[in-house]
Amino acid sequence: MTVEKTNSAGEPLVKIEHPAEGVARIVLNRAEKRNAQNFAMLYQLDAAFTACARDESVAVIILAADGPDFSSGHDLKQRDVQPTDFDVLGNWADFTAPGAEGRYSVEKEVYLDLSERWRNVPKPTIAQVQGRCISGGLMLVMACDLVVAADNAAFCDNTIDLGVCGTEFFNHPYDFGIRKAKELLFTAGWISAQEAVLTGFVNRVVPLAELETATRGLASVIAAKPRFALKMAKEAINAAHDAMGRPQAMSTIFALHQLCHSHNMQVYGLPISTMEIKKP
Repeated sequence: MTVEKTNSAGEPLVKIEHPAEGVARIVLNRAEKRNAQNFAMLYQLDAAFTACARDESVAVIILAADGPDFSSGHDLKQRDVQPTDFDVLGNWADFTAPGAEGRYSVEKEVYLDLSERWRNVPKPTIAQVQGRCISGGLMLVMACDLVVAADNAAFCDNTIDLGVCGTEFFNHPYDFGIRKAKELLFTAGWISAQEAVLTGFVNRVVPLAELETATRGLASVIAAKPRFALKMAKEAINAAHDAMGRPQAMSTIFALHQLCHSHNMQVYGLPISTMEIKKP
């Protein structure tokens, strides 16, 4: 089987730009597929985050996406691809093991552990979001420190429609608050950028035409600050977040997510259903 490692134009699925001094912009580059995340994209994204983290000229990292939508989530059409087709980063193996073990190992490597790595990149990160941001796309935004959204942005976790209880990287209660997180999951509905800013999930909402400029401007303000102090401020806030029980909650939801997959395999013969995603 051929692993799709480039977009329809033959370009990498992730690219790095340098729009301002001290600022790097990582761009999801699969617009023709609404930036659906296959494994190749996720490993390229990790390589981009690592490169920017190690680049001494970079103080702030923007995560953006080409095309009308930030991300339609995981590429559910990806079949017969394993993390071993790439440079595996974790120590979990047995990706092809029977039963729950194989899927648990795959999703821990490519979804949970990669997202956690990005959340802990020791430089401020800003998600620049336009259009639809669905489930796996939501995970990418959750891993970032700040969010600037266009006025046409809309967020959705549709996993309950797919027979699963939530995304693998589960930050919903912390990002949206308990009751809004329950509404988001129970209904598999959409939350607009204007509503998301009221919950604290989004920092700023700007007109679509101003999204890139506004995000770059915010990044430049932050990039001018003392860099070690920025790193320590992020470390401190993440530590406070973890002291609230985030790692334990994340482990629990990941286990429940895998239980849902196992249930769906037993009942339907599929890890997830094929229900169509509802559009806003």
